[in-house]
Amino acid sequence: MGPKKESRAGRSPSPPGPGVVEVHHPAPGHAPTTLLERLQDDLRHDRAPVLADVPGDASVAVHSCHGADRQVEVLREAVLGLLADDPTLEPRDVVVMCPDVETFAPLITAAFGGAGDGEHPGHRLQVRLADRALTQVNPLLGVLGTVLDLADARLTASELLDLAESGPVRRRFRFDDDDLERLRTLVSRAGVRWGLDQEHRAAYRLGRVADNTWERGLDRLLVGVAMSGDEQVWLDTALPLDEVDSRDADLVGRLAELVDRVGEVLDRMQGGGGGRTGAQSLGAWLDALTLAVDGLTATAPADVWQLTQTRAVLAEVRGSIDDPGDEGPALTLHDVRAVLGDHLAGRPTRANFRTGTLTVATLLPMRSVPHRVVCLLGLDDQVFPRAGSTDGDDVLARDPCVGERDAAAEDRQLLLDAILAATERLVVVHSGADERTNAPRPPAVPVGELLDTLDATVTVGGRPAREHVVHQHPLQPFAARNFSTRAGRPFSFDATQLAGARALVSGRSTPPRFLDGPLPARVGAGPADVDLTDLVRFVEHPVKAFLRQRLSLIPRGEEEEPDEALPVDPDGLARWAIGERLLTDRLAGHEVAACVEAERRRGFLPPGALGTRLLKQLGRQAEDLVRAAAPLWDSPAHDVTVSAELDDGTVVVGTVPGVRGTTLASVSFSRLAGRHRAAAWVQLLALAVAYPERPWSSATLGKGGRGEPPARALIAGIDPERARAVLADLVALRAEGLREPLPLFPKASERYVSDRPRRTTRQAFDAARRSWSGDYGDARDPAHVLVWGRDRALDDVAGAATGPGADAGGESTRFGELAVRLWRPLREAESGREEHYR
Repeated sequence: MGPKKESRAGRSPSPPGPGVVEVHHPAPGHAPTTLLERLQDDLRHDRAPVLADVPGDASVAVHSCHGADRQVEVLREAVLGLLADDPTLEPRDVVVMCPDVETFAPLITAAFGGAGDGEHPGHRLQVRLADRALTQVNPLLGVLGTVLDLADARLTASELLDLAESGPVRRRFRFDDDDLERLRTLVSRAGVRWGLDQEHRAAYRLGRVADNTWERGLDRLLVGVAMSGDEQVWLDTALPLDEVDSRDADLVGRLAELVDRVGEVLDRMQGGGGGRTGAQSLGAWLDALTLAVDGLTATAPADVWQLTQTRAVLAEVRGSIDDPGDEGPALTLHDVRAVLGDHLAGRPTRANFRTGTLTVATLLPMRSVPHRVVCLLGLDDQVFPRAGSTDGDDVLARDPCVGERDAAAEDRQLLLDAILAATERLVVVHSGADERTNAPRPPAVPVGELLDTLDATVTVGGRPAREHVVHQHPLQPFAARNFSTRAGRPFSFDATQLAGARALVSGRSTPPRFLDGPLPARVGAGPADVDLTDLVRFVEHPVKAFLRQRLSLIPRGEEEEPDEALPVDPDGLARWAIGERLLTDRLAGHEVAACVEAERRRGFLPPGALGTRLLKQLGRQAEDLVRAAAPLWDSPAHDVTVSAELDDGTVVVGTVPGVRGTTLASVSFSRLAGRHRAAAWVQLLALAVAYPERPWSSATLGKGGRGEPPARALIAGIDPERARAVLADLVALRAEGLREPLPLFPKASERYVSDRPRRTTRQAFDAARRSWSGDYGDARDPAHVLVWGRDRALDDVAGAATGPGADAGGESTRFGELAVRLWRPLREAESGREEHYR
């Protein structure tokens, strides 16, 4: 075989047959004038370059960048610059070729296309990506790739829900956007973390831990459809999830069907034996994938080609078996991925050059169609040329012969073809520095050889050509150098990054205000009803209430992130949630043993002895609160509907829960904080105004300090007229707080007022400053960060006083005025005496 190959490789081309006429089209006869033309002329004539000094031109440009994303940004700006400099140049005259189109495809999609007012001008360029992998252009094949990834995965909650979000799976199980959002909430509440069941976890040596699996979570969801979770009644190991309502019945059923079918497919991939994926014949693997296509996906009538192509790919792989009657060797999951990878990898497709769009294609043979501008993207070291790795079972690689394929040599030839295809401009983009460490990175070897050839071809003003050709770009797109006009125009066209560059060179400045001024008051025909719940939320956190109630904004950082690890060591918030549930169940009259068993079935406890120890610790704290609240719980609780009319006609309406007799009683597993007291205070005021004939009081209980008994906040009684005046002032304060964010911070303001009776305004402000900037202070609250910025000092946001000021016996800041306005009546009601400030 070897000598035969050598003779065939060295044989000269056969002469043309009868009737065939060969026509040679020589290159243009004019002498080369640009650097690109000199390089191409030497390549065509296969001659060594002759050094000459020439004036500089921009026909060849090599851009050195930081990483793949920066390469695409630089390419976009370079192409826009060429289009701006030459009105005759059109996007169809530009072709972009890169060795690995899959790596750059999402970056190119983000950088180009999607026009809109005020957007980057590059977004108005229409770009077509050619030679994509089949998994990227055919969603069904993408689902098969995902299923193969799940075959040896832990099957976390997010992994399976991400599968449910893929188009073919959504169509098969009729999931819409609302369904998927609801499923993420229900799955998180059900305690699903990872693993189908105990058998699936056995491969990770956790077969005895059944909690937080899909099986347990689905049991909770399905039982929750038929039963309520309020009565501490469970079915075997499944405690009903109380958040499931009748409208979720069909949705939960579809989710259960999806999980069951995924489990069936994975079981087929494991050979039906459970545990980790084992080795089996290629036919068995293809049967499992066919089952995945049939059971997990569906296509619209217009997309039936996706199913046809998927079946054709599987049939093509099945046809590679030499003897259909012989199952062949057993293949592992890694082997199957390699086999399918060859069939699903990117392959040459119709590029549709010169159709009006900017084409991005892979460096492949027959791709080097002449274009006025040829751009080569991603020519990075260790990526281009392709490494000539040899498979262990490649017999031919043991004794290579002349004429056999050499990937590296082919890539070098493709680079030469691309250079010769450029008729006016050649643009090369590569990574010249690490995007994290800024350490220099060498270009790909062929790019280095290209620069060496240019140096040997010309000098520009007596200097090596590479100093004229190579452009070193900064790491950040907002660097001032990108907008320098020394070359006649700035390199970058990004107006957003220009604003960043201006901010960078102008130095630090005061952050802009969240609002230029107060918003207009809400328009109404007269005094409007005020919802009691909204008023309570305002006094608990004024700024958050402004964002949510007026602007409908949720500050970043408050979104719930699902936790996919087993709760081996729950954090403080998780511990509080467990303790709060234990306290609530005990106060509802359930026995300790029933509360413990219910909590075990919820799936939020650490496994085994760790969970038992945590339950004992939190249970003791909950029992302390239960004993402290026992005298209050002698009377049954009931809800009181209030309609408190104020002097200006405004009516505060709502429902006050947890009223026992004439006492508003509330207990929390949290440490007693100002927000608990403020919430009870507003509700008590509403009760006193709505029903002035009754002697209302309140009792708010919470955990004390470390080693201390439970803390209490008691208000023995309140005068109805006084309650009406204070409630009216709080309603007015909320009206102000819905027009602009007030410098009224829950923790810092309560600390300030608690120190005012015995300290000066300056001393109280110092204490509030420490509370504001503490580890859990108001300065770190997402709502305050959104409005005032990160790491702001209390002095910067406190605002100037609007009253007489500290010298006249008032407060020195607006923060102090608002804090006294909110907290002073509450503190006086709790203590039963008037407070006097220094």
